[in-house]
Amino acid sequence: MNSKNSILLVDPDFDVSSADNCDLLIKITADNFSYAIVDGSENRLVVLYDQQECKNVAAALNDVLSDDQHLAIPFKTVKASVYTRNSIAIPNEFFDAENLNTYAKFFSKEQSEQLHLQNLAGQDFTTIFNLDDTMEALLKSTFGISKIYDHMAPILVLSSILPEKHLILDFTVGTFTAVLTEAGKLIFENCYETEDAEEFKYYLLLMIQQLEIDTKETKISVSGIIHEGDKKFDALNHYFSEIVFNTTNANKLDNRILDNMPSQYYSSLLALQLCE
Repeated sequence: MNSKNSILLVDPDFDVSSADNCDLLIKITADNFSYAIVDGSENRLVVLYDQQECKNVAAALNDVLSDDQHLAIPFKTVKASVYTRNSIAIPNEFFDAENLNTYAKFFSKEQSEQLHLQNLAGQDFTTIFNLDDTMEALLKSTFGISKIYDHMAPILVLSSILPEKHLILDFTVGTFTAVLTEAGKLIFENCYETEDAEEFKYYLLLMIQQLEIDTKETKISVSGIIHEGDKKFDALNHYFSEIVFNTTNANKLDNRILDNMPSQYYSSLLALQLCE
């Protein structure tokens, strides 16, 4: 990480000037953003950028867009997973596509009038959400965007291949997203901002208590900015008997540029490949 809490990894064999079959994956959380460029011809990860602890994510992203030559490539597809406070999951049996504005009345924050729909394979609900006006305009004007997902989508895709009751936690430096599933079906999801390990422990215990999680029977996997020996990992280790790092590579992506990085750091970003 440099002074901006950012990291850039580039495949030395990647030539920006001749790139013509690349896909862009963007993950935006409440306090960070990251992107990955995949060479579709070889299913190879060629560029990865991550910036943590952003006080204003949209402004930080805009700064990177202004001078990052890798983002000037004409991408074949662009997928973005974006944090939003306004996201509602509606059971498919009750979902009415003709009355989307009815659902929007329940949003907690005034944001863009553009509504997005999301249907993930294996789930029995449709998600409706919108984004912050600035972020919506920035993504659309810069990339056009092939598909926008909410912040839960890549984590839910990861959970779909996990059997039994499973708790998945995805971390940035200052937040974590929790998803509880059973046989891949969503039971609970939420995103929390945490100042330190003690605050994380508070929310962890709250989830265990309110959701009646059996810590001996429930499987747990973690991804993002967490590793063995840090205080958040130690807190998890105190309550759960086995913690697995989520390093799933279901799309068999050639990600050798991450060989010197903890493999769980960017699992959810790369899971955007699996979102349809």
